[in-house]
Amino acid sequence: MAENGDIFLRAKRRTFSGLTEDVEREWRGPFCFIQAADPQLGLINDWRDSGPGDVWSEEVQLIQQTVGAVNKLRPRPRFMVLCGDLVHSMPGSPYRSGQEADLKRALEDTDPSIPLVFVSGNHDLGNTPTPATVQQYCQDWGDDYFSFWVGGVLCLVLNSQLFYDASLCPALKEAQDVWLNQQLHNCLEEPRPKHVLVFQHIPLYLKTPDEDDDYFNLHKDVRPRLLEKFKAAGVKAVFSGHYHRNAGGAHDGLDMVVSSAIGCQLGGDAHGVRVVVVTADAVLHRYYSLEQLAAQGMDLDLRRLLQQP
Repeated sequence: MAENGDIFLRAKRRTFSGLTEDVEREWRGPFCFIQAADPQLGLINDWRDSGPGDVWSEEVQLIQQTVGAVNKLRPRPRFMVLCGDLVHSMPGSPYRSGQEADLKRALEDTDPSIPLVFVSGNHDLGNTPTPATVQQYCQDWGDDYFSFWVGGVLCLVLNSQLFYDASLCPALKEAQDVWLNQQLHNCLEEPRPKHVLVFQHIPLYLKTPDEDDDYFNLHKDVRPRLLEKFKAAGVKAVFSGHYHRNAGGAHDGLDMVVSSAIGCQLGGDAHGVRVVVVTADAVLHRYYSLEQLAAQGMDLDLRRLLQQP
C-alpha cells in the first residue's frame, strides 16, 4: 500500500504512465478514463440520517468499491478524475481533517498506473472561497486549476467556485480568468489538440443553456460568456458533478455532462462513476453503477471502440 504522499505526489505531477508532456501531446489512439464526483464524506449522515455529519463509514466503503471496480478495468483507464466535493465538512469545520484523511486512505489502493486528478468543489473551498481556503486546498490536494495533456487531448481543470462567488478573492478569479483565456487561445494554434475537455465541479447548466439560475448551476451572468469561450476554442465536453444526479445536455457541439455521485444520491441514480471513451472523432461516455462496473466492466461496444487503430 502506498503512503499518502505517494498518491498525491502522483496527482500533483500529473504524470501519465511515465510519459513526458511532449509525448502526451501526440495522438496515439483511443483511450478511456473515469470521471467521478462528490464522494463527499459525511453527507449521507447529514442528509439521509439528519445527523451532524460525524459518520462517514458508508462513503469510505463506496470509495473502496469504486477503487476496486476501476482497478479491474481492461484496458486500464488513463486517469480517474474526481470532480469536487471530496469531503462534506466545510473549511474550518469539525470532522474535516478526519474526512480528508479517510478519503486519502480509501484512495491509496488505486492502481499506480491510474493517476488521480482532483477538482475543487464548494465544500472543499467554501461556498464563498477566500485566499486562505484556496491555499489550504492547494496544500492538501494540489492546484485548484491547471491543465494537462493525455494522448493528444488537452484537459483543463477549473475552480468553478471562482465563477460562482469570488467576492472575497477577486484577485484569484482574475488570475484564473487570465490563465484560462491563454489556455483557450493556445487551443487554436497548430498543432491543435485532438480534443479539449474541461473538468469543473459546478455545471454550466443542468438541462439547457438558458435555464434559470439555481444552486446547482452557474448563473446567467457568467454562463453565456463561458459557453462562448469554450465553443470558440473547440472544447468538446465539460464534465461536472455537484448535482448528485445525472443530467446535462448538448448545445452547438459542446456537451455538458453532469454526473451523479459516488456518495450521497439526491435523486434516483445509483452510486456510480462515468466511463469516458475518447476516439479520434468523438468523446463518448456512459454512467455505471458501482455494482455494474465491478461485475461486468464496460460494455462491449465501448471496448470495441478502444480497439480501433
